[in-house]
Amino acid sequence: MIGLGLTALGDSFVEGRGDPAASGGYRGWVSRLGGQLGLRPTAIRNYGTHGATTSDVVRVQLPSAARAEVYGVVVGVNDLVSAFAPEVFEANMNTIFGALCAGGATVITADYPDIPARLPVPENFRGLLRERFDFANTVLARVTANHGALLLDLAARPEWERPEMWTEDGLHPSPLGHRLFAVAAAELISSTTATTVAA
Repeated sequence: MIGLGLTALGDSFVEGRGDPAASGGYRGWVSRLGGQLGLRPTAIRNYGTHGATTSDVVRVQLPSAARAEVYGVVVGVNDLVSAFAPEVFEANMNTIFGALCAGGATVITADYPDIPARLPVPENFRGLLRERFDFANTVLARVTANHGALLLDLAARPEWERPEMWTEDGLHPSPLGHRLFAVAAAELISSTTATTVAA
């Protein structure tokens, strides 16, 4: 069990869309990960917002984020599918992970599977999106390595290409996707913590 809790920043993937809660709103991988880590609901802070970009996280979410022992961050898809500015994307990622990792917290994120494959867009735009997502994955690998964040490599996991992992819109995980994301994130955090203790 962790002490200061879990704080999550990002977009609708973090918000929990695709995984409705019985009481209304969303359950999502953040609350599921909190459960995996043995946290009470009051120790989990979710700042995820539908439509958020990396700039929104830098300007709005990061300054108000509750201090935590574990941070989860997933953001960037809204940058990639709209007016994409590569230099802004990379600078924002460096700002986000630099700030969160500086205090010694565990920070976890994920790269992107082939999301463009599921989107109802013309093939030429699909190709452009794939180039952007590939670039973003390269940036995430570099930034997380530089700052010491954990990277869950969804692009290398074939289960994330299965239709049942996603809602009909192709952008948001299904309840199964949110559940498996939380399990994989908890396993990565646990294995990294165990390795650090052993060292």
